[in-house]
Amino acid sequence: MRRAPIPVSMLCAGLLAAVLGGCAARHGAMPAVPAPAGTTAITATTATTAPDAVQRIPFRTGVSSATVEKLAKQQGCTGGQGAGLVTEPGPVEVYRMLCDGGRVFMARCELRQCRRM
Repeated sequence: MRRAPIPVSMLCAGLLAAVLGGCAARHGAMPAVPAPAGTTAITATTATTAPDAVQRIPFRTGVSSATVEKLAKQQGCTGGQGAGLVTEPGPVEVYRMLCDGGRVFMARCELRQCRRM
């Protein structure tokens, strides 16, 4: 009896799997990839001096900050630093603006179309 020949592609795939599997077993898992140099991560700090811990995020402007500031002005919200980005930059962003008198104005922008929250 004669056996059917094994296709070359199956031989190569089996050999490659054996080599790579052995390499991963010997060297362990790959290290995590560091973030690109030009990006900044949002780091939150917690104020622990007050009895009620308050989470603070750094102020960052976004693509739609000016639009949100105009919306806030229409709602009677003025003052402060302006509209700061709360979420990561992307197609959907959330902005926060501290008004005079302690009020907070928030807006959600989807593809640069902003609406009050």
